[in-house]
Amino acid sequence: MHMKTLTSTLLASTLLAGSAAWAQTTLTIESWRNDDLTVWQQTIIPAFEKAHPDITVVFAPSAPTEYNAALNSKLDAGSAGDLITCRPFDASLALFQKGKLADLSSMAEMANFSDVAKAAWQTDDAKHTFCMPMASVIHGFIYNKDAFDKLGLTPPKTMDEFYADLDKIKKDGTFTPLAMGTHDQWEAATMGYENIGPNYWKGEEGRKAIIAGTAKLTDPQFVEPFTQLAKWGPYMGDGFQAQTYPDSQNLFTLGRAAIYPAGSWEISGFEKQAAFKMAAFPAPVPKAGDPCYISDQPDHALGLNAASKNKDAAMTFLKWVGSEDFAAIYGNALPGFFPLIDKPVKIADPLANEMLSWRQTCKSTMRYTYQILSRGTPNLENALWATSANVINGTQTPQAAAAEMQKDLATWYKPQQ
Repeated sequence: MHMKTLTSTLLASTLLAGSAAWAQTTLTIESWRNDDLTVWQQTIIPAFEKAHPDITVVFAPSAPTEYNAALNSKLDAGSAGDLITCRPFDASLALFQKGKLADLSSMAEMANFSDVAKAAWQTDDAKHTFCMPMASVIHGFIYNKDAFDKLGLTPPKTMDEFYADLDKIKKDGTFTPLAMGTHDQWEAATMGYENIGPNYWKGEEGRKAIIAGTAKLTDPQFVEPFTQLAKWGPYMGDGFQAQTYPDSQNLFTLGRAAIYPAGSWEISGFEKQAAFKMAAFPAPVPKAGDPCYISDQPDHALGLNAASKNKDAAMTFLKWVGSEDFAAIYGNALPGFFPLIDKPVKIADPLANEMLSWRQTCKSTMRYTYQILSRGTPNLENALWATSANVINGTQTPQAAAAEMQKDLATWYKPQQ
């Protein structure tokens, strides 16, 4: 009896000693998302530490523009944090190839994510996944609900309905129909071409066909989104060619425009600034009955510094990041950055929830220029910025824009030669 008691006491003291030693563990997270600092400090980290009182977590972001360079320097010097926030595709892939990020492929939690969600943090052959997916941004159109109600409009489901709405808004004259400019170019590509395009090239089917070389950017399904963009100019207001991205945001939040071609990252800012009710609709389909596709762009993930001295604690945190609990906390703490987990997540913010619900009715894909196709020169993503803006401005035809894109890609990408 005494022996048993002694053994139990020794076991208890060993466990206590273990937890005391474990209590020294502090994990540091590297990130560029410095605008999320308070959310991490006040909401995300406390939720983890409550369940894991033996692990302290420090979120230590850098300025977004300095992140890549700062992170590379720290990794080379051996001073980087235990957990690394991963940008999508090539920047993170390069870190994995240099041995800076650990392989997370065998983590059971990876089964919680779709192939689209994982693709941004995998090797080209999809055999190795090196970051736990965290969030994506979804594209569509945010609209002024008060304006729609005033004009008796309903959210369009097809492109014909979309133009019918724009015509009514333009005829009424109270609101600029579309809040977008072409001065900064990237919006024309990102919130224009890549927003409506997946409905024409059938999402992943078309994206993968360009990578494989079985389709060309001059094929009708890639030209047609340009043909649609060519119709947008008359709805974008006077002087849209000189209108910057902040100009467009202001035009919409001040209540002077009816529809904003959007990314979900706008939600938090718009909700703080707009004094009117907002809602959203996904990119309209070409014709009634067509399946819908949404640009559900992987935005960031979390990787393990291969040189971390706190791998066990870091893996505990990563397992939590791959859970439904984390998805619910994160999705509600940062509305518009949608958890990539392949399970339904309840989001309280109505506008964010509306955009998230599209995953149930539309198939997810991502911006086709991001994986593999922008590694060479000319960079396909930047080329798309210019051509999309040119087409809206009327300085390039849809066919010429597509031909230029195809020619650029074929100069360096073998499957397209």
